[in-house]
Amino acid sequence: MTDVARRIGCAHSSVVRWRDAVAEEGAAGLKAKPVPGCPAKLTAQQRQRIPNLLVRGALAWGFRTDLWTTPRIAEVIRRRFGVRYHPTHVGRLLADLGWSCQKPERRALERDERAIADWKGPIWRAIKKKSTD
Repeated sequence: MTDVARRIGCAHSSVVRWRDAVAEEGAAGLKAKPVPGCPAKLTAQQRQRIPNLLVRGALAWGFRTDLWTTPRIAEVIRRRFGVRYHPTHVGRLLADLGWSCQKPERRALERDERAIADWKGPIWRAIKKKSTD
């Protein structure tokens, strides 16, 4: 068995475990046996409700900006369902729901859209015209 383990590059104990599994269950003993993790904290129905909670926006949940972060989403889940999740796990949970990370476009808080539109109109055309003369 040590020779087999060496040839396939595994531990001797693995070969012994495989031999015993085949002896007890036949070839079926070698099938993968998924190890169940902790039971889910949220039901499938609760998980499906998360996107509807987030579509309302972060401002609706009392946050200062409308930017969703995993800690904020974890807080919403805690408030709504009484379940605590680590922010890293929230990212996995969202990925399972088909959501992906989106980085917001950075804009200055002082940005004045109207002034920008006005500038892009006649002011920009006048500057551009002078530079091509």
